[in-house]
Amino acid sequence: MAFTETENNPLSSLEQWEDDLLIRYPEPEHKAKEEYRNYDNPARDTVREFYRLNHTYQTYDFVQQKRAEFLKFDKKEIPVWGAMEFLNTLVDDSDPDIELDQLQHLLQTAEAIRADGHPDWFVLTGFLHDMGKVLCLFGEPQWAVVGDTFPVGCAHSDRIVYPEFFESNPDSKDERYNTKYGVYKPNCGLRNVTMSWGHDEYLYHITKDHLPEPALYMIRYHSFYAQHRENAYDHLMDDHDREMFKWVNKFNPYDLYSKSPVTPVVSELKPYYEDLIAKYLPATIRL
Repeated sequence: MAFTETENNPLSSLEQWEDDLLIRYPEPEHKAKEEYRNYDNPARDTVREFYRLNHTYQTYDFVQQKRAEFLKFDKKEIPVWGAMEFLNTLVDDSDPDIELDQLQHLLQTAEAIRADGHPDWFVLTGFLHDMGKVLCLFGEPQWAVVGDTFPVGCAHSDRIVYPEFFESNPDSKDERYNTKYGVYKPNCGLRNVTMSWGHDEYLYHITKDHLPEPALYMIRYHSFYAQHRENAYDHLMDDHDREMFKWVNKFNPYDLYSKSPVTPVVSELKPYYEDLIAKYLPATIRL
């Protein structure tokens, strides 16, 4: 299906999605939501349009098509640090709070995790967690790269942001996919559930053979706000998922609230992170 440029890129930058998260889930203690990015249009029409597209086109079949296309990993073979520099070519001029590029933002997240004394694989997860956004650099529409993630193949929860837009999703009219369990069994475990397509799922498949399981849950489900904030899909989760989601919940505050006016010095931090990458990941990865 061909999309217009506006349909491919309804947001001024990927970070507009994260801005909206901060409004929906403000930091509980340190910063009132109105202190975050203050755009001229509080209705955030572009964010609504982003979710309209996301909820309309993220069907079960669409996800299968994207998995078939991108999980061949035939786009690039590159060192991990090189992949992060490639990600850094995603330029964001829209952030009125702080002027950090993608790499500096990820270093800031990782350094906040390191400062709190978490295991080194947790630090590495903070550094890597948005690397899957390179999908945008392969021409993917924004709504197939970022956005709240959710299961496909079963009924859409009304606790997903802008649930009214699912009315235009063909799966909502398809008897195979529009019941509570759809193609799944009760409490089948998220390992048996297909999630909407985006940077989380993509990076999970890149790293799944290399990182500890808690790290993989953090990567795969950090945008699954309908569950880790709204508990909307308990009926699909098993006890192992619930145990692993304790790690997702530990990671989430660093993902949303770790920004600081202190700019990480990439040249100073690079040796530490290159050593950390070498400990857990191969010399090159395929994108």
